[in-house]
Amino acid sequence: MTTLQSVPAPGTHPAAGSLPSRAQTREQLSKATYDLLVIGGGILGISTAWHAAQSGLRVALVDAGDFAGATSSASSKLLHGGLRYLQTGAVKLVAENHFERRAVSRQVAPHLANPLTFYLPVYKGGPHGAAKLGAGVFAYSALSAFGDGVGHLLSPAKAAQDVPELRTDNLKAVAVYGDDQMNDARMALMTVRAAVAAGATVLNHAEVTGLRTTRGRVTGADLKDRVSGDEFGVDARLVLNATGPWVDHLRRMEDPNAAPSIRLSKGAHLVLKRTSPWRAALATPIDKYRITFALPWEDMLLLGTTDEEYEGDPGEVAVNEKDIAQILDEAAFSIRDQQLSRDLITYSFAGLRVLPGGPGDTSKAKRETVVTEGRGGMLSVAGGKWTTFRHIGRTVMNKLASLPGRPLGEEMEPISQLPKKLPLPGIANPNAVAHRLLVDGGTPGPRMAGDTARHLATHYGSLSFDIARLASEDPRLAERIHPDAPEIWAQVAYARDQEWAETADDVLRRRTTLTIRGLATDDIRARVEDMLGGRA
Repeated sequence: MTTLQSVPAPGTHPAAGSLPSRAQTREQLSKATYDLLVIGGGILGISTAWHAAQSGLRVALVDAGDFAGATSSASSKLLHGGLRYLQTGAVKLVAENHFERRAVSRQVAPHLANPLTFYLPVYKGGPHGAAKLGAGVFAYSALSAFGDGVGHLLSPAKAAQDVPELRTDNLKAVAVYGDDQMNDARMALMTVRAAVAAGATVLNHAEVTGLRTTRGRVTGADLKDRVSGDEFGVDARLVLNATGPWVDHLRRMEDPNAAPSIRLSKGAHLVLKRTSPWRAALATPIDKYRITFALPWEDMLLLGTTDEEYEGDPGEVAVNEKDIAQILDEAAFSIRDQQLSRDLITYSFAGLRVLPGGPGDTSKAKRETVVTEGRGGMLSVAGGKWTTFRHIGRTVMNKLASLPGRPLGEEMEPISQLPKKLPLPGIANPNAVAHRLLVDGGTPGPRMAGDTARHLATHYGSLSFDIARLASEDPRLAERIHPDAPEIWAQVAYARDQEWAETADDVLRRRTTLTIRGLATDDIRARVEDMLGGRA
């Protein structure tokens, strides 16, 4: 591993062509009047900023933390049609989800998403029979126009070959279907890049301290830069509250008497080292409505999720002992004990689903998007799911276009006129990128390792060549951050100079996978902080 003395020189000297400094961005934000200020840098706010900038609006986006710093990087990492929605007869919803899933994984971001085969085990005495699940996965694949193959039943013996840790006691059959998987933090960052490429101005770690008003209308926000401590403001013709679990907090800044509009559901996950290869994911029914997932992800195993009402501070949501016990107990329905040892857990995380307000079991609540307008004219958007992030952006834009008086209507390009499947930056065939990196990657430096090349290709697409260039120019940047992870130090320099990374967590948790692998040691964290320290 790299020694402390060999932390690369670029760690204190941002590369030419890097992003504007925070001071420059603050000045830009404070001097202009924007058409739209988006508060909230989760995928919902990011997607809206991307679509708004494409529509020709002058757009600013700010977040109190990092982009995708909360629930948007704490999902189950799936792009999926929603198999369980078929139980409620939501056929149109599943078809729409499939359309969005296929668009993202095939045309918009094939370099960031990958197909994943799911095995749905049917046990004796389970909540669903083999015939019902067989028909269900066939219908599910039909709604996807059989783009992922035909949903069918598989023998337990064949399934166990692909998933050696599958529990086969009392296993009657296995239903098979296809969906897609991603690294949510990387997908969000690439969408931020797309928004900026379309003209948006963005700043993370910028907390809203108050709303600006003009004649009773919300016309901007006062902010504090959490990195420098500087205070500044942004003026805008329209403000969009896309703060997720904090949406009602901001609504009360607009109207202290605003009634609650949402409720929160906590979803916890565990990340474990794998004891054997997993060539498919498991989706195991727990009861009539709930499924527990076991997903091969980032060379690890991702287990989850829970679904229970949460009434605490959104900033303090965390995985507790009850969550861990529940996830492991539910996983044990279909996974052998040796894969569920607590010693294999490398990381745990929890996110908050934003659900429409109202009574009832959160596991049965609709994952729908709600757009409301406050008495000061601020729009608030909440809910939705990762799979439909592009659709949500379009939905908000249609709402902006239809506001009374059309405050932004004259400046906006109609959403129907925008490209339907505009790709995210770096779009490329990841296999081709990995091949190029292996052939060309180290020139004139050391040859790039195969796992590093594959990792870069599936997390950056063609932008991997920029990282390879950094590693080629300074061999110290070509060294692994940790011997047990594929990432190299060039990614830290790149995260700082091109991806708005300001803190060690920004790098280790969201721009790389060191934290989820349990490899973000104090020593590595100190070196990352040293590299980040060079950014003004």
